[in-house]
Amino acid sequence: MSRFGSIGARLYRGEVGYDFVAKRKIWYGLSILITITAIVGLAVQGLNMGIEFKGGAVFNTPKTSVSVAQAETYAEEASGHDAIVQKLGNDTLRIQVSELDTAQADKVSAQLAEDLKVDPDLITGELVGPSWGEQIANKAWTGLGVFMLLVVLYLAVAFEWRMAVAALIALIHDLTITVGVYALVGFEVTPGTVIGLLTILGYSLYDTVVVFDGLKEGAKDITKQTRYTYSEVANRSLNGTLVRSINTTVVALLPVAGLLFIGGGFLGAGMLNDISLSLFVGLAAGAYSSIFIATPLVADLKEREPQMKALKKRVLAKRAQAAAKGESPDLADDSGEPQDEEHSDTAPAGAVVGQRGRGRGGRPSGRRR
Repeated sequence: MSRFGSIGARLYRGEVGYDFVAKRKIWYGLSILITITAIVGLAVQGLNMGIEFKGGAVFNTPKTSVSVAQAETYAEEASGHDAIVQKLGNDTLRIQVSELDTAQADKVSAQLAEDLKVDPDLITGELVGPSWGEQIANKAWTGLGVFMLLVVLYLAVAFEWRMAVAALIALIHDLTITVGVYALVGFEVTPGTVIGLLTILGYSLYDTVVVFDGLKEGAKDITKQTRYTYSEVANRSLNGTLVRSINTTVVALLPVAGLLFIGGGFLGAGMLNDISLSLFVGLAAGAYSSIFIATPLVADLKEREPQMKALKKRVLAKRAQAAAKGESPDLADDSGEPQDEEHSDTAPAGAVVGQRGRGRGGRPSGRRR
């Protein structure tokens, strides 16, 4: 078994773990820094909206040896407006010019054919009105709002309102980062981008719901024991699903990376860039937020409850009592009686342990009788 596979198996069995929840202030600070950077980029750079949203014309040329920079110059001189040129995989060009009407588009097409030295009949044009883009944007915002509302209602019913709030914050976090990256790199925002943004919401929720489901199960009757606080149970649930979250994210990112770097970069397929960049950034941000944001936020909210505050006091008091007696608090049951280390079925949250328990997910100790 590989080293990573061995670590993954130990994480799943609870033999090793990392205390994500205890270090939540670090993750919060990092997320705030990334989010501020995204917002500043959005405010300074702004989004490069495609003609689908602001109106204009798109011209597709046949194969030409003219460079992208020279084609931009020709298009701007012919139209009097800013132009965006993309070179496609077969050395054809896609030229976008904003704010053109039908008559102007015909003149620009003829001038481009002359400047690029190509047959005018081989240049195809498409005119897009700004009202169509406005309708698309309004529908996207409506879809996003309905989606968020349904997510909050479902999580509040299936789990609890604290988990719904944490998941909503994680979703907003992911969307803000993805939109900020678009602003910083200057990629064009098209309907494909909107599709990608709506798609990542489901991926972002997937890992979060998996962790929440494990946390809900692990926190059942939590106040009837004095071994773990809620934050420690949350951390154990997070570690238990960590390998699965990493595996599913990597498997999802690999084909998206192929679309982004091979399809968009080498083949020059512009539409692939629009969709794949939002998917790539959103998937990575979603995996991060499910581990470092959503679960720690739930723990923070739950620890404010009087019952959980009382539980934490009992757990800390029991540990202090055990430490005074020179005993390990994790080897005592809830009645205060010490247990045999070999039969302990749990490990302290975030700690590396060496015992081989007989509890859930553990293996027999192999002790000979």
